[in-house]
Amino acid sequence: MLEVSGLTTRYGSISALRRVSLSVAANEVVGLIGPNGAGKTTLLNTVAGLLRPAEGEVHLEGRPVTGDSPDRMLKAGLALVPERRRLFAEMTVVENLRVGGVTVSADQRAERLDEVVELFPVLKDKWSTAAGYLSGGEAQQLAIARALMSSPRVVLMDEPSLGLAPVLVDFVFELIGRMRAEGRTMLVVEQNATRLLEVADRAYVLRTGEIAAEGAASDLLTREDLFDTFVGAARDSDTSESAQE
Repeated sequence: MLEVSGLTTRYGSISALRRVSLSVAANEVVGLIGPNGAGKTTLLNTVAGLLRPAEGEVHLEGRPVTGDSPDRMLKAGLALVPERRRLFAEMTVVENLRVGGVTVSADQRAERLDEVVELFPVLKDKWSTAAGYLSGGEAQQLAIARALMSSPRVVLMDEPSLGLAPVLVDFVFELIGRMRAEGRTMLVVEQNATRLLEVADRAYVLRTGEIAAEGAASDLLTREDLFDTFVGAARDSDTSESAQE
């Protein structure tokens, strides 16, 4: 579904990514973990068309999409749930959702609204509330729901549990598990490495802009050296750093 080959992205003279290659098969959840500053968000933003790579290629369902604009990527079937949600704060919940469905027909948009409300019933109660007045958990649910409105073939998620209270962190990972069971294709960046590896099929470890390790998520989860050496965090500290909202 998604193949990244030799991707290099630079900020001026600094290479944030250096010849990164990874793949995501259909109906697969792939995790991308690593310490802060490793280049995880840069990778998602480059794949989604927000940044232009200096080198390398991106293919979506076998089609070259390297450097395509974000709107073209959305139309091609790839949706991004960005870090810190990036909602339209002055627009209502339903308006944000309709914007997310701009690439589908009016009939499909209505169907998708019904489907996302089933997944996120709290949004129905906030239908006419401006997104800027939502709690952190509600805002994260809206950000994910907005991405699903376009009926994407591939979903990119950037730090979906960031800043959430523990009970909402549980909800986010349960949701990822349900989406995996439904056969959705996802590439998920997450600082909470242990929780992500518990629900992912495979994972890559990114460190200083390069792939440092990869493999089945269950195998990486048993690597005693992984968190200190590559991820840069102790295994038992993953859930303790979540902020309360």
